[in-house]
Order: sequence, then C-alpha cells, then structure tokens
Amino acid sequence: MSQSLAGKRVAILVTDGFEQVELTGPKEALENAGATAEIVSAKNGEVTGWNHTTPASKFHVDKTFDDLVMNDYDAVLLPGGVVNSDTIRTDETAQQLVRDAAAANKPIAVICHGGWLLISAGLAKGKRMTSWPSLTDDLKNAGADWVDQEVVVDGQLISSRKPDDIPAFNQALIKALSA
Repeated sequence: MSQSLAGKRVAILVTDGFEQVELTGPKEALENAGATAEIVSAKNGEVTGWNHTTPASKFHVDKTFDDLVMNDYDAVLLPGGVVNSDTIRTDETAQQLVRDAAAANKPIAVICHGGWLLISAGLAKGKRMTSWPSLTDDLKNAGADWVDQEVVVDGQLISSRKPDDIPAFNQALIKALSA
C-alpha cells in the first residue's frame, strides 16, 4: 500500500473488550501509510484488548467520546469484539459520533461485531454489509443487505467479517482515505 495518508486522522472508537488484532492491525497499517490513528473511548486512561475471550494488552486512550469533535477526523474505525461491541452500542455519545461521521460522508470502517454500533445508531438500514456470522440476523433485521464477503464497500461504509480479513479491510480503508 503506497498511498500517503499524511495529515489524515482516524478515530478508533472502542471500550474494554475489543478484539485486539482488529485494532492493532488497522492502526498499524494506517500509521505505516502516514495517517494518525487515535484510540477514543468512554473514559480516560486505558482500555483492554482481548484475544477472543481472553483479556490481553492495555492501550492508552488518546481522547474520550465526549472530547471528540468529528470534524477534526477523516474517518472512523470500529473494531469488533463481543464485549466491546455490546457495550459501545448502548453509548449514546458513540452513536452520535458515528451518525456525525455518516452525515459528513466520512469513511466508517467496521469489522466483526462492530456493526452493532451502526445498528443501534440507525445507520445499517439500506446498506450492503458483512460481519461476523452471528450478526447476520441483527443486520438483516435492521434493514441491511448482509453478504458473506471478505470486505464490502457501500459508499463510505467499509465492513469486514473477521481477523483473517484484516489485510483486505486495511486496503479498502486506506483506499477510501486516499480518495
């Protein structure tokens, strides 16, 4: 990926229990392409990543949801992880942040269980998306057209299924930010 994303800023919205590789893989790819990727959470301090069902590393929170101004960012990244995704979907500030990103036509990149936030924010209806298979019914019930593909791009929405899909997911996000 040779695109230069110098000057681009990406907000990574998470709470404790995110799937660690779904944050670290895209964050590293974005930073290697020249972008700044910041971890944003409900509270200051640290958030804990998970490797499937096991707590893993802690990560410094750069900013809180309350302090985030979406106009200062070029895209939003939503890692999955069941615990993270189930918690963040009920956070009204996180819901509003993704609505703001969608209204401003900024790329929203979501992987695995991260689609739950888009469902709760009312952003899945009419979108073609993929996800971890257990979200199929949730996305369909929210009005999305669910497909089983490595990565799906529908306008500014980029979705992917699982950690194995991260290379294709990263490529699609970097392409969207390069446009």
